[in-house]
Amino acid sequence: MSKLSVEDIKRSSRGLRGLIEETLKSDATHFEEEEYQLLKFHGTYQQDDRDQRAERRKQKLDKAWSFMVRSKMPGGRVTAEQYLVHEDLAEKLGNGTLRLTTRQGIQLHGILKGGLKDVIRTIKDSGLTTWGACGDVVRNTMGPASPIADKVHQECQRLAEEISDIFLPTTSSYAQIWLDGEKLELDEEGEIVVEEDEIYGKEYLPRKFKIGIAVPPRNDVDVYSQDVSLVPHLEDGEVAGYTILVGGGFGMTHGMVQTRPVLAKPLAYVAKADTAAVVKAIVKVQREYGNRKDRKLARLKYLVETAGIKWFRNAVKSRSGCTLHEPKELKFTTVSDCYGWHEQGDGKLFRCVYVSQGRIEDTETMRNRSAFREIARQFGLPFVITPNANLIVHDVEPDQKDAVEAVLKEHGLKNEEEFTEARRLGHACVALPTCGLALAESERVFSGMLDSVDEILFELGLEKEPLLIRMTGCPNGCARPYNADLAFVGRGPGRYAFYVGGSSAGDRLSGLHTKTVKFEEIPAAIRPLLEDFAKNREEGENFTAFWGRTRPMGPRPDPEQFHVELAERAESLVGAGI
Repeated sequence: MSKLSVEDIKRSSRGLRGLIEETLKSDATHFEEEEYQLLKFHGTYQQDDRDQRAERRKQKLDKAWSFMVRSKMPGGRVTAEQYLVHEDLAEKLGNGTLRLTTRQGIQLHGILKGGLKDVIRTIKDSGLTTWGACGDVVRNTMGPASPIADKVHQECQRLAEEISDIFLPTTSSYAQIWLDGEKLELDEEGEIVVEEDEIYGKEYLPRKFKIGIAVPPRNDVDVYSQDVSLVPHLEDGEVAGYTILVGGGFGMTHGMVQTRPVLAKPLAYVAKADTAAVVKAIVKVQREYGNRKDRKLARLKYLVETAGIKWFRNAVKSRSGCTLHEPKELKFTTVSDCYGWHEQGDGKLFRCVYVSQGRIEDTETMRNRSAFREIARQFGLPFVITPNANLIVHDVEPDQKDAVEAVLKEHGLKNEEEFTEARRLGHACVALPTCGLALAESERVFSGMLDSVDEILFELGLEKEPLLIRMTGCPNGCARPYNADLAFVGRGPGRYAFYVGGSSAGDRLSGLHTKTVKFEEIPAAIRPLLEDFAKNREEGENFTAFWGRTRPMGPRPDPEQFHVELAERAESLVGAGI
């Protein structure tokens, strides 16, 4: 374990170089802590197979080291050729699967150190990049997934690409290490000349930074969970400007009350021409004032919460030189994807396909990997990765529709209409065996858990109710659990914190219902809540509205609502006369 802080590591990294190149060329099985931290900026995480840890320890063997490589694609757009590049890499150098992410990217797992450079260079050669997919920089810029050929969706995609380009780090280390495309510039004393990044400086950001764009009423990118969110406003059918929200973020630590999820707050409405400049100013304010002493409190949400939205607005205004107007009113109805076949608006069609927990693989019952590979090869059709980790095939000619659908059915992919709405909405993070932070299982157990929940939903006649259920293996919240109707957050092997009370539109935070629930007890924990809903709901009321009406929680958000159980909070509210 390095004695240096992450801030020290970044500061002394020579433009994010460290000793990455030297370690790549060495016989070392893995990177040491300092280089591991820097690797994230280049789009890869060092991992090991945690299923093998105990046995390998017994045999006095090193850990089973490997790497996850994450690609960036603004708005989730990827051509057939680029998709096939990832497919080929997964087969030859990975673990044979692809993992779609809730930031609209693709992850490859199981890459060995010897293949790491080939993977990153091949992805870059395809026209995509891994640069800035991880690390303390602006991550992949999200956009509305539905490839609708109208002005607002096309403008939002253009903006996502513009923002992505603006925030790519300018250091030449990425090209030097992975692409052999840059020669080192040395000063008179033979030291590497470190480029000054106009946006990031030499220390980069205090923590990761996430930006998303959504077109109402579909909140598929979960705008309230982002550091910065952009929502377009139309005048005469054209995008005139954007309402900007700031300070969202869901990561926290169990029992550490000062860490908590926060919903993004409206900052301002800005003209379309000023949008990029204002976002750039927001990032610079975070670079200057974000907490660099405690990484648990380093996200933008804590700066906005402590300094206040008024101070933050003035700081952004002074740095951007732009006029900041009052935010427009926003109205979202769902975080869901647009499943099934739809017209794009240009004579072509798109099809959103359910991908269980974003995992593309061939199993005995379903072969979505083979299906997507065949669609890419046979039809050359582009894809969109959705914020719910599903896959959209688009630009489908009407006379191709039946053939594309036949490929899906032939490979065992079911019609999404057969699923409960809870299954269509739900998601789980990767967790074990590859995530080093996971405290409990998530992806590997989530579908089986939904099977048990589905039985209850069908029994109660709730199979078509928009119930948002999410699960994560730890409290960092990668699957965005804290705004779900029902969520399970790993506390330890087979044990989860149970959260209730978010929103299927993504605009309300949940609260801790039960501190610890064993995995096998989850269906029993859910049942009484669903029975109460089925029996006492008002006409047309979904679970989100029912919970908000019947469980008044007092002022929100309250830091304690994520760490103190509902019963204890409710009792204190009664005593306070709320």
